[in-house]
Amino acid sequence: MAKLYFRYGAMGCGKTMQLLQVAFNYEERGMKVCVIKPATDTKNGKKLLTRIGPERDTDLCFSREMNLYEEISKNYKDIACVLVDEAQFLTPAQADQLMEIVIKLNIPVMAYGLRLNFRQEDSGFEGSTRLLQIAHNIEEIKTICECGHKALLNCRFLNGKLVTDGPDILIDDGTTEIEYRALCPACFYKYKNQK
Repeated sequence: MAKLYFRYGAMGCGKTMQLLQVAFNYEERGMKVCVIKPATDTKNGKKLLTRIGPERDTDLCFSREMNLYEEISKNYKDIACVLVDEAQFLTPAQADQLMEIVIKLNIPVMAYGLRLNFRQEDSGFEGSTRLLQIAHNIEEIKTICECGHKALLNCRFLNGKLVTDGPDILIDDGTTEIEYRALCPACFYKYKNQK
């Protein structure tokens, strides 16, 4: 029986790299995969890029309005797996549609994304919240903080200062230096207290 997997971790933990490795493993064995990501993720167009080099084009960039079950069942025949990058940007309905793909089409779905937003809220990423509720298998992908401890938090820095409020999606307008870092709780509070 196919399953819905949610693999989450802080920024920089290698989620996209693992997704690409899974795609490679299927394709090396002659099986087709469908790699998808939300159109909300505009930074690399249709490409999935990793911090260490490997990349690939996606098969589908989906809007928030798209029904993923209908799209996959109609347009992606003979696939062995669906791989979702930036799964935190799914709507709750789309997370449920991934489960429909698993149940009705018997196709495993592996979704990779962030659990927490930069405000440290599960509810900031409704796709992740829903996947945590319904996935058959949930796995944390670990990474380390700049101090060497386990990083748990995704933090936004504007012009070098930690910020804990603002819009979920912030597009670089060229006037503000926007940086995201994965931090442990101790480093988060160290930066937070520097305000």
